[in-house]
Amino acid sequence: MVACLVLGGLVTSVPLAWAQPDLDQVVVTGVRQPQPLSRIAADVQVINAERIRSSTADSVEDLLRREAGVQISRNGGPGQSAGLMIRGAAAVNTVVFVDGVRVGSATLGQTDLSGLSLAQIERIEVLRGPASSLYGADAVGGVVQIFTRRGTQGLNLNARAAVGGYSSKEGSLGLNGAQGQFDYALNLADERTAGVSALRPGDQFGNYNPDRDGAHRTTGQVALGFTPVQGHRFGLTHLESRLKSQYDASEFLAPTYAQNATPDFRSRLDTSITSIDHRGQIDPTLTVATRLSRSDDELNTGAHQIDHFFTRRDQFTTQLGWAVDAQQQWVAALEHQVEKAQSSSYLSDVSRQNNAVVLGYSGSFDRYLLQADVRHDNNSVYGGVTTARLGGSLGLAAGWRLRALAGTTYRAPSFNDLYYPGYGIATIAPEHGRSVELGLTWRKADTDVSATVYRNRLRDLIAYESDRSFCPADPAYNFGCARNINRAKLQGATLVASQRWSQLSLSGTVDILHATDEATGSLLSRRASHQENLSADYRLSDWTLGASALRVGARPDGGKVLEAYGTFDLKAFWHFAPQWRLEAKLLNAANRDIEPARDYQGLGRQGWLGVRFDGALL
Repeated sequence: MVACLVLGGLVTSVPLAWAQPDLDQVVVTGVRQPQPLSRIAADVQVINAERIRSSTADSVEDLLRREAGVQISRNGGPGQSAGLMIRGAAAVNTVVFVDGVRVGSATLGQTDLSGLSLAQIERIEVLRGPASSLYGADAVGGVVQIFTRRGTQGLNLNARAAVGGYSSKEGSLGLNGAQGQFDYALNLADERTAGVSALRPGDQFGNYNPDRDGAHRTTGQVALGFTPVQGHRFGLTHLESRLKSQYDASEFLAPTYAQNATPDFRSRLDTSITSIDHRGQIDPTLTVATRLSRSDDELNTGAHQIDHFFTRRDQFTTQLGWAVDAQQQWVAALEHQVEKAQSSSYLSDVSRQNNAVVLGYSGSFDRYLLQADVRHDNNSVYGGVTTARLGGSLGLAAGWRLRALAGTTYRAPSFNDLYYPGYGIATIAPEHGRSVELGLTWRKADTDVSATVYRNRLRDLIAYESDRSFCPADPAYNFGCARNINRAKLQGATLVASQRWSQLSLSGTVDILHATDEATGSLLSRRASHQENLSADYRLSDWTLGASALRVGARPDGGKVLEAYGTFDLKAFWHFAPQWRLEAKLLNAANRDIEPARDYQGLGRQGWLGVRFDGALL
């Protein structure tokens, strides 16, 4: 069945010229060390600066969901809480890095992508498949690595201003440059929208409020670099983000404890990321990289009664790369991480430490490529976990390449799973998984086709247990608790193809997913059984015209099956002067009614008009 779907998808799919992988492009995420894409067995996709600037996406999550193997779960429109699912794995099973720093809330156990802005991003690398053996806990479905802008030679300016429907406005300004031994980058952005009501009338819990639930995000980033001698660079990076958003909910306050959905519920998510790093070339065969970082997430949410959650993650990493020769490389790394959390819901502050050692190898031998890595984590709460991964590829005739990869993974319990009053269990164990995948690619001139089939089996899934007999005797657990109860199977196929004819570029992806609870056979919540994306761009002189279509299949959520939906976006860019571009976009052009999650609603048709400057001043 899967084989038939793969072959069918290869016939019907086609992608963007700039979506075609540059096999000489150097990526970091595949083996933790810079390596050409052609020498990596893992499934890694790069979204470069041109693709980001030319996309119709209005957010990081909207950009990522157009990638093969990726689905997004969002509680409403732009600015609402959003999670990323890779190959059917839940949002808590995806690790997100910003400039090498792990980000996200340890209380919730996931990264809220709505707190990140596209304005400062230079490149995104998406690793699909098992990655715990490189990056530790939670890298079950994959890893997203986000790189912000860095200074380049001279003085460069990038600026953008745009207005759109739903009283939306965006503005960003960035300067970067390099002179002598120093490089620098400064980026600021402000984005806001009035939005629509996050919930639909008649939601199952009676939380609907007809007011508009808008969002306002401000971000700032600075990056400084110093290269005292060739081959050694010291860097300092700091990023601040503040997201204010409105949402629908209810309060149950004394003395009556009656439900009240009329208050204006608001949340404020503050994210701060700071890192100091050094990368140096000791000799032609040895490189060393060291990073000391801190990331903070602070969430205040509610109406009259405010809930507070704060997470701090301090991490130290040192890594050594040894190039045995031009075709073989070893990587060894040590990591120390401390996570701390405070919450108005917890009885006391909580913390945990994690120490890890990583060893990896990659080598190519004529037509063969081999990749292997192993990692051991020792955590102060749940003990030791060892994960490993083994993969390789074989070059076939006329541009064909066959690859295979297998790995083990685990997901750490969040602080809420461990400590939330009336829910958390301090002895809960990590989730564990085993994943295998097989891929086939064909690349020739302006044509690129790839297909991957995969299966990921998870055990000890952490979920809500409603049976009181399995929970502690404390009356606080009368309504249930967290428990390791489920097994899940995630299997599917990912199809990608691209073709370019002169000024015309086409791109397409097809995703087929069967994600089930093995105990009951039921489909896992919020996973669509299929998702397709098709894009076309036509370049004519100073104009670029484009269209893209996204189709998301039906998916279960909260006891209901959400209908499939499709969106159709249009864009037109006019380069009216060197370094200047006028931009027009029409999102959801057919004004489709979108229910991204049960009882939530997305935006209807939205037009945008903006201007962009991107170029050198000196």
